[in-house]
Amino acid sequence: MGAGEFGPVALAALRVTGAALVLMPLLAARHQLGALRWHWRPILVVGITNSALPFLLFAYAALSITAGLAAIFNAASPLFGALIAWAWLKDRLTTARVVGLAIGFAGVLGLAWDSAGFKTGGSGWAAPACIAAALFYGLSASVTKRHLSGVPPLAVAAGSQLAAALVMAVPAALWWPVATPSPQAWMTTAMLAVLCTGVAYLLYFRLIAHVGPANAIAVTFLIPAFAVLWGWIFLGEALTLAMLLGCAVILVGTALATGLLKPRESRAADTAAGISRLRGPTTTRDGG
Repeated sequence: MGAGEFGPVALAALRVTGAALVLMPLLAARHQLGALRWHWRPILVVGITNSALPFLLFAYAALSITAGLAAIFNAASPLFGALIAWAWLKDRLTTARVVGLAIGFAGVLGLAWDSAGFKTGGSGWAAPACIAAALFYGLSASVTKRHLSGVPPLAVAAGSQLAAALVMAVPAALWWPVATPSPQAWMTTAMLAVLCTGVAYLLYFRLIAHVGPANAIAVTFLIPAFAVLWGWIFLGEALTLAMLLGCAVILVGTALATGLLKPRESRAADTAAGISRLRGPTTTRDGG
């Protein structure tokens, strides 16, 4: 609702700037500003890879594809997260996860080649832009786990938005819209900044701190359903069969790749391991 009037660059800049204006006072009130000074380098990287670039790419894609299709592409983020965590952090990839990665990427490629959900006259670069944004989301999860474990979630959320705002300031000034955006565009952009970015990222980084990046990024499972609902209510968007099939393939692949969906053998092994831990070490009659 805002990308058409603001353009992708200005919209992304306003989104992170508004989020920073909401979160930075909270950080100061909790006396956690020192965390920014100690960890500003990885926070800067997270601000670029988890906010500035994905927001810019998705805002660009919104000019050409429906919100529902963009959200389905976004559901591929855990796939990239699992792959990057395996390659960089040496997270173990089981056979089920490898199969999940293959299935998920097949779904992404199928949607990228299909024209379902594209607006009339839309750019063919919209799908690659969404895939690149999902890749950056996956990368930022591993950066957070590797370099920002133990850092207060509020410091990561506020600092990353401030960093993204600084990075986007000059591009936004250069590509500021010539025509003055409408009050509705300003209102929707403010909601995007405060609710969908400031509050959302505070919750997201708390999830990373408590349940780990692989499980936290799995919240993208919920995004397509809500995006399709809001797109239908506010934008009059339709949901095609090709989008439904692509979404189903991506979600099944992601569930396997992140370990949320396990084959029967894996579940049995996990159950046996849990029982073994509950019983404790095995003893014999001679005390061995």
